[in-house]
Amino acid sequence: MVMTPDELRTLVAGGGTFTVEFKRAARAQDINDREIVEAVVCLANGRGGHLVLGVEDDGRVTGVRPRHGDDTKPHLLSALILNKTDPPLACRASLHTLDGLDVAVVEVPDSPLPVGTTEGVFKRRSTKSDGTPECVPYRAHELQSAAFLAMGRDYAEVEARDVTLDDLDPREVERFRLLAAGIDGDSVLSGSSDRQILRALRLLGLCPTGEEFVALGAVLLFGTPGTLARSVPNAEVLFQEVNARGEIVTNDTLRMPLLRAIDELQARVAARNPEQELMLGIHRIGIPRVPLSVVREAIANALVHRSYAEPGPVLVKLGSEDFTVSSPGGLPAGVTLENLLDQSRPRSVVLAEAFKRAGLVDRAGRGIPQMFGSLLRGGRGEPDYSHTTDASVTVRIPTSDADLDMVRFIVSWGEENAQYLALSELRILHELKSGGPASAKDLQNDLDLPSSQVRSQCTRLIELGLIESHGQGRTRLFHLSSAFYRAAEDRNAYIRVRRGDPIHREQMVLAYIKEYGSITRGQVMKLVMIDAGEARSVLRRLVDSGAIELRGQRRGAHYILAGPGG
Repeated sequence: MVMTPDELRTLVAGGGTFTVEFKRAARAQDINDREIVEAVVCLANGRGGHLVLGVEDDGRVTGVRPRHGDDTKPHLLSALILNKTDPPLACRASLHTLDGLDVAVVEVPDSPLPVGTTEGVFKRRSTKSDGTPECVPYRAHELQSAAFLAMGRDYAEVEARDVTLDDLDPREVERFRLLAAGIDGDSVLSGSSDRQILRALRLLGLCPTGEEFVALGAVLLFGTPGTLARSVPNAEVLFQEVNARGEIVTNDTLRMPLLRAIDELQARVAARNPEQELMLGIHRIGIPRVPLSVVREAIANALVHRSYAEPGPVLVKLGSEDFTVSSPGGLPAGVTLENLLDQSRPRSVVLAEAFKRAGLVDRAGRGIPQMFGSLLRGGRGEPDYSHTTDASVTVRIPTSDADLDMVRFIVSWGEENAQYLALSELRILHELKSGGPASAKDLQNDLDLPSSQVRSQCTRLIELGLIESHGQGRTRLFHLSSAFYRAAEDRNAYIRVRRGDPIHREQMVLAYIKEYGSITRGQVMKLVMIDAGEARSVLRRLVDSGAIELRGQRRGAHYILAGPGG
């Protein structure tokens, strides 16, 4: 469907974006055919979009000059692009009148494969540091990675050009061998030769001629610095430490094979990872700022799942409020923020398998759920993936003081009952502890859990005696029970929670009226220890529900039970 004038005005008003490019085209020297084709190629290698000819970068309409005799013919513009792109790119062009001037619009599809010009020029859409879009050269290794991803091939299995076994560092293979010998590693590989390890990890392939080649995954895992720089120049990690004032006090760039990189990063975080102390009886429990298992999983995910078609380093940043890991490329195909806890689909199966056999990540693909569980059991909030975009995956992990009451409960309850709570149960308990009483709908929305799962888990937690509920239907609220606070050794908190429960407040008011016949707002304030505004809200809810009625005015105002005999 051809774009309408109103749609075009909306597009222009939105300004240049990742998917919208404006080009001046009022004079012959403003833009030629080659530049038009290159701009289209750039958009196609991004996410597609619209190329608008005749509009300035600031949104001013200056018009497009006639390109085909007395006017601009859209079908000839489409034919130019089709004939000058490789593989040929079919675009729809249209001509519009805006503010009395002609404007040409080219609708560019998102190409599944990299597109270039017939002259061999490849460009792609990118974003500057200030957030504005630009077109940049599409480098050879990025093209290769993107092409193999589009064809469903694993980047790590592709032949590394001009690389031999001599370009791999035997010390890095030995590092893998030692990791495989660990408790979580593949002990079979710990006694294997270098060549056997490479074959087992699918890092040696065969050319059509029968000759053996070294794959790019071998370079990423075991390559020398020079080989890495030559074959995968964007395989680098930036480690930053930020103080409470937001100042960067450490800024290290690591260009090294992946297994060594994860060792170096874990060591840097460990050296800056103080513990909180919790005394449980005569036992001391150390609670690190960030659990080391979480550090390892977050970094491993970034190194394994990043897109090597995208430029830029993996960023590992440790601050006073959070530990952040960000990697180029969006989530792998099939994985979304909504199914992150349930789906495990590595971008590179080869790299993921190597990390699993080294014991660095969970073999069953449960790494992210384990991160959630480790943080909640350590009295901290959940990992935050909300800053993830199509261009990068970002996880933020809280590093502020742990909730020691939650830790004390988990340890005490676990020892007393000899069982673990499921992750969804932990999430519900943590949400009720930090956010207070909540309905099933609130829990469903806040935790992004199915309603059926919330209901079943709340029922089980009630059966375990860890939460209680008050009210019926939509007004039913859940809160932590006295058993929870007893295990957390904070019994006063249960009284505070019950006192703050709106349903409990209303029940206390109704019980008072039944006992004494009526109640005033001042008496409500004293009864449930709340201020005038909160007392007014409690009484208004009871009046609106038809439970009580107002009698009298001003100083004589009081409330009685509604209905006959009230």
